[in-house]
This record gives sequence, C-alpha cells and structure tokens, in this order.
Amino acid sequence: MKTLHKLGGFSALYMAAAHLIGIVIFLVVLDYLNITDPAQKVALNIEKQTVIFSTNLLMYVFFGFALIVLSLALYDRLKSGAPALMQVAVTIGIIWAGSLIASGMVANAGLATIVPLYAKDPVQAGLTWQGIEAVAGGLGNANGEILGGPLTLLVSLAALRAGGLPKGLNILGVLVGAVGITTIIPALNALTGVFGLGQIIWFVWLGIVLLRNGPSRAA
Repeated sequence: MKTLHKLGGFSALYMAAAHLIGIVIFLVVLDYLNITDPAQKVALNIEKQTVIFSTNLLMYVFFGFALIVLSLALYDRLKSGAPALMQVAVTIGIIWAGSLIASGMVANAGLATIVPLYAKDPVQAGLTWQGIEAVAGGLGNANGEILGGPLTLLVSLAALRAGGLPKGLNILGVLVGAVGITTIIPALNALTGVFGLGQIIWFVWLGIVLLRNGPSRAA
C-alpha cells in the first residue's frame, strides 16, 4: 500500500495549497466577505465568473476528491493500531468530501443561473444568489467545522494510539481539531480562520510524512 500512502501525501499537500490559494483569492483579491450588498455580490460574481468558478473547483470539488484519497491512505496506515477510531474517521472524511464537492457544484451551478437573470433583473438575481449561497455555504461547513474538526481530531488521536505519525503532528492535530469543533458554537464561529490556518500546517506536515516514510518506518 506504499503507493496509496504516497498518493495520500500528494493529496494532503494539494489540499493545503488549495486552501491557501482559496483564502488569498476570496479574502484578499476579491475581498468577498466584506461585500454585503446582494446586488454588489452578484455583480462581482458575474465580473469575476471565471476566477470564482475555477476557485470553487480548486477549493471544494478537487479538494473533496483529494480528501477521499487522503482518508483512505490514513485508514490503511493507522487501522491496525486504532481500527474503531479510524473507521469513524474515514467515514467522516468521505462524508466531508461529498459535502465539499456538492458545495462547489452548487455554487458553480448557481453562477450559471444568475448570469442571464442579472441581465434582466439585478434585484431578483441578488435575492436568488442569497439562497444559492446559503445552500452552498451550508454544504461547505461555513457555519462551523462540524466535519473537518472531528476528522482532524480523530485521526490525531488514532495516530497517538497507533504510533503511525510523529507525536508533534498528532498534538497539533488534536489542537486544530478541537478548535474546529468549537466553531460550531455560533459565538465561536470566528475561530474558523484559526482552524483553517492550523489545518493548512497539519496538511503540509502530514503530506511530507506520508511521502517520506513507509508504513513500517512510521510504526
């Protein structure tokens, strides 16, 4: 299963890069979160349609497929030492992957819907986009890392028990996963950014470990 572990390593590095690029594009380049007027938000989506469409593929659709590969690689690596924890973790990982893929597809399908509508009725297009965005955001866990947090936490706990990953990486994962879980509390949802940055570091470290170490060496 060495090939699967290496594919998992590449997937983890891709996920880190995709997450970081998406943050830069949406928060810095487009300043998306600070645009609250529905009409302005729709205008931005139409003006930057190609950029937003591509970023949705990068951050959600392709990210989801990479997450499936990573989840399976981690399960194969850690199942002997913590089978129950890894069964739950890989199930959550696949559910999270499906949710992210659906989120990206809904957002991109919504773009195709509002472009012709905006030309006829900008106000209605803004209202329509609000509904589409709410669905895409819910699927993408915008209201709290109810899937990403538990996955990171469970994998790290399983690795602490199985000894299949570096202890420092596992401690980081426990902390990042715990922060992710707390973001489902509305008052603590702002910690999503902390979770995202922490998970980028976790993905990079995890990817390097999976690419460098075979299963026998890690154990």
